[in-house]
Amino acid sequence: MKLKKKYGQHFLINDLISADIVSSIKKKTAILEIGPGGGALTKELIKVTKNIKVIEIDRDLNLVLSERFPGLEIINEDFINYELTKTGWKKFSICGNFPYNISTQILFKIVENNNLVHEVVGMFQKEVAERICSGPGSKKYGIPSVVVQAFYDCEILFDVSNDNFKPKPNVLSSVIRLTKNKKKLNCKYDDFLRIVKVSFSKRRKKIKNALKNFTKLNEVKDELILKKRAEELTVNDYVMLTNRLL
Repeated sequence: MKLKKKYGQHFLINDLISADIVSSIKKKTAILEIGPGGGALTKELIKVTKNIKVIEIDRDLNLVLSERFPGLEIINEDFINYELTKTGWKKFSICGNFPYNISTQILFKIVENNNLVHEVVGMFQKEVAERICSGPGSKKYGIPSVVVQAFYDCEILFDVSNDNFKPKPNVLSSVIRLTKNKKKLNCKYDDFLRIVKVSFSKRRKKIKNALKNFTKLNEVKDELILKKRAEELTVNDYVMLTNRLL
């Protein structure tokens, strides 16, 4: 198979790791695999469920997959632009060895469709995985952490060294699991995202200075929160700020 750099392709070549990833999926009734590549995960997924679809942008790989897995439903589209309601499933899990160059975009797409996606098990660059799963007070805690954790419980399952891929990436990888939580955002998502992004764009400043251009800032009476920096606030703190400022 000819690799295409524009798709950030690094194929998993260790069958044991593929099996471990699939066994980490708790809800296997319906699974959408993103970027199946040569089918390392697909081979394991079809062992645990018949209700599987894969989405792959590379037409050449789709030909390989269709020959290797006759009858497999292959969606030849870009996941970022794909309308997830087209799967026909009310709820489903997502799995994948995600292309590192668009992994954050994939996450935000999933968050925007959290009403459909109840679980995610996937491979990320280790540094990105740590950012997703870090909590308040950590230097790695940032926009992805807050946005994802508003909807999902996050955990790092295990690390994967680069010699398990072809070609070898220049970074270490980690497999994480996101499980839909029972929190209700209680504010508009777009407003929430706006407040989080502005706060972290000035993460070295105290919140009262980072958000000083919002005219309703004087309605926030919690002085303790106003004296904190972006990386110190919880999801609930950001929800409160969203409701006060917008």
